[in-house]
Amino acid sequence: MAIETERKFLVKNSSWKVPGIKGVFLKQGYLKNEVESVVRVRIAGETGYITVKGTTINALRLEFEYRIPVEDAEEMLEKICCKPLIEKIRYTIWFKGFEWVIDEFLRQNKGLVIAEIELDSRKQVFEYPEWIGKEVTDDPGYFNSNLIVNPKPC
Repeated sequence: MAIETERKFLVKNSSWKVPGIKGVFLKQGYLKNEVESVVRVRIAGETGYITVKGTTINALRLEFEYRIPVEDAEEMLEKICCKPLIEKIRYTIWFKGFEWVIDEFLRQNKGLVIAEIELDSRKQVFEYPEWIGKEVTDDPGYFNSNLIVNPKPC
């Protein structure tokens, strides 16, 4: 069993985007999108994935992710995933010993930028980069699975 402890924050400025930083284009869709669980298909660069996630409770959730052939992911995204799809560019930054993942959303969520940090526990102490804004960990409106239904363009 895999348990993910993740905190999410809005990004308040672009100072994180240092010269030379490269992102990876992600396209994802949902085969199942319910409160108790989601099943996501994603293409990250040239790799396909299928992910099953449980309900988020206090920043914790079960998560199982598996690589699948990119051709299968493309066909699922095109033919059976709910529309619209989520498209974003993902960047990875290290800050004070922690890996931050920054998603810069495109299309219907254009302008939205969210930073995530995975921790060992919800109470783990870490230093906030100056570009971190409001925490949205407990706001389901910022779950990717909800951004397809209720976009949050900025």
